[in-house]
Amino acid sequence: MNLFGGFTFYAVLIVLLLALLASAIKILREYERGVVFTLGRFTATKGPGLILLIPFVQQMVRADLRTLVLDVPGQDVISRDNVSVRVNAVLYFRIIDAERATIQVEDFMMATSQLAQTTLRSVLGKHDLDEMLAERDKLNADIQEILDRQTDAWGIKVANVEIKHVDIDESMVRAIARQAEAERERRAKVINAEGEQQAAQKLLEAAEILARQPEAMQLRYLSSLNVVAAEKNSTIVFPFPMEMASIVPGLSKLTREKGE
Repeated sequence: MNLFGGFTFYAVLIVLLLALLASAIKILREYERGVVFTLGRFTATKGPGLILLIPFVQQMVRADLRTLVLDVPGQDVISRDNVSVRVNAVLYFRIIDAERATIQVEDFMMATSQLAQTTLRSVLGKHDLDEMLAERDKLNADIQEILDRQTDAWGIKVANVEIKHVDIDESMVRAIARQAEAERERRAKVINAEGEQQAAQKLLEAAEILARQPEAMQLRYLSSLNVVAAEKNSTIVFPFPMEMASIVPGLSKLTREKGE
């Protein structure tokens, strides 16, 4: 009986020693850090690798330094031009200071999520709907800068923010389609008007040149007759300008003889 009791005592002692040893030895992966507290006070940030703790005196909180992905829930936003839209985004961030991420904020994931939601509504509410749709990269950069500045006190680095969807009502979709169609029509009219203006300018320049050189006008007249004669086989009678008689050799004499 005494032998059995002694065996039980040693077995319990061995179990206790193994439990103490297990609580004293910690192994941290390459991407993990351990925030060590001694009697409730911060002592050091250790890791990665093997960490030895004093049982019942020291405690350790693990911190993951990998980039974390946070899906920001859809937020109802009123744009600056009073259009109601629903926007959701995705946030990429990581811990750069395990001590501050553990001590300065109770739950950094929840805190970052809530901050991202309020910042998303605040930033997008300052822009028109057209800016939300066309300048998404700029909005992403603005949101990322604000979040990074505010989470720096928590030891968190916001690497990137991406707006995923901007959902609008069906009525607004039709209005945007009509606006796009009107814009295309306006551009077509502007291009047509610019073409007419350029053509008129060229005609004006040609008229000025012909006005300075009357001979050029007569040659242009003969060229037009040649084109018309080549296209049609019917006989066409054109009035002959008498001014051309002075520039065509022998034509003036022939004209006078026919007149006599």
